[in-house]
Amino acid sequence: MDWFEPLRDYCERGGPEFWAEPANALSNAGFLLAAAAAARRASRAEPRDQACLALSGLIAVVGIGSFLFHTLAVYWSMLADVIPIALFIYGYLALALHRFLRLAPVRVAAATVGFVLFSFALTPMLDSLTGQDVANLTNGSIAYVPPLLALFGVAWAAAGRREERFVGTGRRLAVVGLVFLVSFVARTADHAACSIVPTGTHPLWHVLNAAVLYALLATAIRHRAIAG
Repeated sequence: MDWFEPLRDYCERGGPEFWAEPANALSNAGFLLAAAAAARRASRAEPRDQACLALSGLIAVVGIGSFLFHTLAVYWSMLADVIPIALFIYGYLALALHRFLRLAPVRVAAATVGFVLFSFALTPMLDSLTGQDVANLTNGSIAYVPPLLALFGVAWAAAGRREERFVGTGRRLAVVGLVFLVSFVARTADHAACSIVPTGTHPLWHVLNAAVLYALLATAIRHRAIAG
């Protein structure tokens, strides 16, 4: 494995230079703003929402890792991008299962492990079924199908409960899921949009995803406040 292997995964990159993806790099500021806003909200909660505060810090790490990938564009910087994203997904899923669906810790752990296994198995399973490189066909976006499904699944389960506070949370999560779906399309269309949009559509993925991550934490903080 060559940790410094150059990568060219996005429309905007035309060469190996550090600043070859300015729009992709600068749009990561959205994650830092989202992290700061979420941390402020979590810190002001009574009592302080430690779980969301930790996830706020992880959003900042996501922004930093993505900036490194879109400037250095080598293999190790790709890992600095994708690992924090995965940790946020797993961490938020566990929080959502416990806070929104009231699952016991053992069931939360089992469901989260099952989700991780499904996430790793989905792409090779689809490759085998279709005979195609699904990751290449979707510009790598196939990796975000499991969290998209999980978000809508938790939204549906929460909205299906009788208490109004859970119904409201489910509806908010569904709206966030729709925004995530738009950002998913933007990520997938990046290379196809090259001939129309010189920067591609990946910067839109960053901006919308920053909004999604903030909204997820804001929803969790709000739900804890009204659920007691």
